[in-house]
Amino acid sequence: MTIVESRSKRGDSADGTIGGRLSRLDGRLKITGSAPYALEQPIKGVAYGVLVQSRIAAGRIVAIDSSKAEAAPGTLMVLTPDSELHLTVASDWYGNRPDNQPYYPLSRDITFNGQAVAAVIGETLEQASEAARLIDITYEEAPAIVGFDDPAAKEGKRLDALTVTWGDARSALAAAPVRIEAEYRTPREFHVAIEPHGLTAEWVGDTLTIWEPSQWTHGMARTYAEWFGLPYENVRIISPFIGGGFGSKATAYAYGAIAAAAARRLARPVKLAVTRPQTFTAFGGRAATRQTIALGANSDGVLQALVHSGASETATYADFPEQTSAATPLMYAVENFSAEHRLVAVNTIVPGALRAPGKNPSTFGLEGAMDELAYAVGIDPVEIRLRNYAERDPQSGKPWSTRRLREALSAGSVAFGWPRRSLAPRSMRNGRHLIGWGVACGTFPVLRASSEALVRILADGSVEVVSGAIDMGQGTYTILAQTAADALGVPVEMINVRLGDSSLPGATVAGGSMLAGAITGAVHKAASAAREELIALALNDGSSPFRGTGANTLTVAEGRMAVPRDGGMSISIRDLMSALGRQSIETRRNTLPDNEQGPDSHRKAWTTMGSIRGPTAGDYSMHSWCAHFVEVKVDEDFGTIRVSRVVSAFDCGRIYNPKLAESQWRGGIIMGIGQALLEEGLVDHRNGRLVNNNLGDYLVATNADIPEIEVISVGIPDKEASVLGGKGVGEVGIVGVAPAIANAVFHATGKRMRDLPITMDKVLGSSPPSKD
Repeated sequence: MTIVESRSKRGDSADGTIGGRLSRLDGRLKITGSAPYALEQPIKGVAYGVLVQSRIAAGRIVAIDSSKAEAAPGTLMVLTPDSELHLTVASDWYGNRPDNQPYYPLSRDITFNGQAVAAVIGETLEQASEAARLIDITYEEAPAIVGFDDPAAKEGKRLDALTVTWGDARSALAAAPVRIEAEYRTPREFHVAIEPHGLTAEWVGDTLTIWEPSQWTHGMARTYAEWFGLPYENVRIISPFIGGGFGSKATAYAYGAIAAAAARRLARPVKLAVTRPQTFTAFGGRAATRQTIALGANSDGVLQALVHSGASETATYADFPEQTSAATPLMYAVENFSAEHRLVAVNTIVPGALRAPGKNPSTFGLEGAMDELAYAVGIDPVEIRLRNYAERDPQSGKPWSTRRLREALSAGSVAFGWPRRSLAPRSMRNGRHLIGWGVACGTFPVLRASSEALVRILADGSVEVVSGAIDMGQGTYTILAQTAADALGVPVEMINVRLGDSSLPGATVAGGSMLAGAITGAVHKAASAAREELIALALNDGSSPFRGTGANTLTVAEGRMAVPRDGGMSISIRDLMSALGRQSIETRRNTLPDNEQGPDSHRKAWTTMGSIRGPTAGDYSMHSWCAHFVEVKVDEDFGTIRVSRVVSAFDCGRIYNPKLAESQWRGGIIMGIGQALLEEGLVDHRNGRLVNNNLGDYLVATNADIPEIEVISVGIPDKEASVLGGKGVGEVGIVGVAPAIANAVFHATGKRMRDLPITMDKVLGSSPPSKD
């Protein structure tokens, strides 16, 4: 069990309560190489698994010859679609499960290039890899649809649940004095976390232990239990540290079922590490999207109509919508609105959640269109956003819990120097570099979940905080130590935090920016209960030195308990625990309502998303907000683009730890720069194969691509959003970055960039400079 200790001599104690800039408690373990990641667990007798992937995009396997692989040195087992693994389909994220439907992680039917079709288990990784190369597969190939632009691609199916309308948008659009309409496109994007996916699976009788990077230990344990027909308690997921997830490590995948099934058949542990190229097809990234947005406004730029038609790719065998209309109904006041979303089935793995799913591509279209409208009416892009400011949620009609987007625009504008911007494109330059300034806004919903925590005060005065929640770099260890220190009145150096294990108290997924609000609430509740229990013992126990003081209440601060009057008795918690003869005081609390405290309610809350409340579940509409201001320099001769300055202002409610929140915001902005300028999954249209499935060809932003980034918090505590007043931080940082860059490129060059990524060839294209 990994315990991250707060004890140190770094001088951080002054920042050890909520709101302080405490450095990450797990930082030292990571920079010294002491943090144990899942695939580094030293398991005795481990065998090694290697996946074999399909080489066609559609069709079926007609023959598999594995004889050479089986005869190769060190081969222990070869699994093919003919291997009966005795698995059952598991529930989806919301707990819905078909009855007794068999699950085949290896299939003869091929639906995308790179699909797992076989696996080899060997004594060593090298032997398994060589044997995998010897498997001979014969395919019967079928026509494949490899993307939006494939001639065989259909219009797609319209999703009624994602259709939003009010007023008469098309009539109002037709009557509007000013109209703009354009199509915006985003390509396939991938997670490319530095830590590859994989696991080690070990069986002891009917008990399964999995060491796997996990954003949701309890949810993944439920999946494995259902696959193998086990009681939930018989599966344990251990994941104390994660090397990046971004949404891709919140669920169990086919390779996990394969490795665990192999381990059961071999009766020995099996490790399966997904290779870097395989990470592009072993699980889904962000789907490609396209969307057409039409805005109608009066001559002052006030919106009268918004018509939005979007689509995203999905797999031929399962649906996952990258909701292009996710942000459109929220951002601006408009009396007539219409939005729809379609799914276009192509031969790809089913897409998945990648940082700010839905909201990210949605704002690329909307914020680009708003910039185009600003130029159509000759209004500053910040001013047009303020003129169309929504004072309440336009879709639900509910008031915002807090919405300080106006303050974000103001603070960001001042810090960036926006008033010095000239409106005309191509009007700012530095030598051969065209200078462009762009702005865009973003949002992400407050998703409210429940979690559980255990707090234990020990005899030496230290405190343990225990939860199955995870930390993938966002700072869970640190903010939970700060939360407990705040509630208990104990120095943060005396707090030890244990996380990342499904056998520990239940927690929601680290996704959707919901974990911090949920788990700090649980820790605060448990720590407050422990404090009250300690005070009660101090006042009432016959062995307590406070028994005869006549005090009816006590204070706890800096690890000491005291009578709240001048000269009153004061002793350390350690000495009090000794006097009481107590080895520990333990409290366990959760944030579920009183009527949901049974085992079934707990299981639903910790292992499914069925209990999660959306942003409008209640009297208010709750969201985080941001405004990005970006400067770009475009080389007039070569068309190269460099983001040279970023200022972003955020409303994320109360900030539990500014240092960690700022890091999350900057991380999202950096990913947004990569999305705008570099990232693009390239598919070979002959066979549906992703051709840049490596970190040499799939380009992401590096230090050389990133300028100074200034981030500003304008939020205030939002007690509707969470117990401690915080709103989501991790997802919102990327939302709006790409359109801000695209808008800045237009300001620099006069050319609209509606198709990501923005590359040299597009900048140097033949379209003439704008006359705006």
